[in-house]
Amino acid sequence: MNQQSAVRPAQQSHLVDASTAGNPMVSLGATAPRAPQHPDEALELLYAGNRRFAAGRSIGAHRDIARVREVAERQAPYAAFLGCADSRVPIEIIFDQGFGDLFVTRIAGNVATNENIGSLEFGTSVLGAKVLFVLGHTSCGAVSAALKGDEVPGQISGLFQHMRAAVKQSHGDLSIAIQENVRNQALTLAEASPVLAKLVQSGKLKVAGGVYDLQTGLVSPVEIEL
Repeated sequence: MNQQSAVRPAQQSHLVDASTAGNPMVSLGATAPRAPQHPDEALELLYAGNRRFAAGRSIGAHRDIARVREVAERQAPYAAFLGCADSRVPIEIIFDQGFGDLFVTRIAGNVATNENIGSLEFGTSVLGAKVLFVLGHTSCGAVSAALKGDEVPGQISGLFQHMRAAVKQSHGDLSIAIQENVRNQALTLAEASPVLAKLVQSGKLKVAGGVYDLQTGLVSPVEIEL
């Protein structure tokens, strides 16, 4: 089993660096893509941005001082993220987004702690994000450490408990552990929080997940079955 085995056939198109010409949700010029109105549209907008980034065609919209001033009084991000704190995974950049587009929480191992869940409840139920995305990445040091199970100094071992299920499911394979950790954290968000569960059940929020490849820049979707 590898990362690709968890990708639904219908989602394979997200991984292809196809032309975005004719797609009303994507602009390759200076104009930013329009704000999505539906969770599925929001998710496709994210993947389209990632394809642009990986192909070296980022438009870099919403990253100037005009946008800073525009969102200074009010934010309305269309997607919320639980991502890893790794410095090589700047979420706004790899999805080709800018100020005010994404509501991002980051923690080593992209684990769903009470604090992160509370922040993401705010980003979705109050600010209106339509997608809640759990983003892992290849060669994740936190997942690797949990997999090895060695004694570590300080408080970082407190994160390992959140990754135990993924470690067991991986049978020692790091890539599987990373993938399963994304899936498990997404399920925790969708099921452990009554606030998020209600949004999902009403169709106002879509929970999704993926693994970012440090070598290619592409995000591979991970199947999340709710």
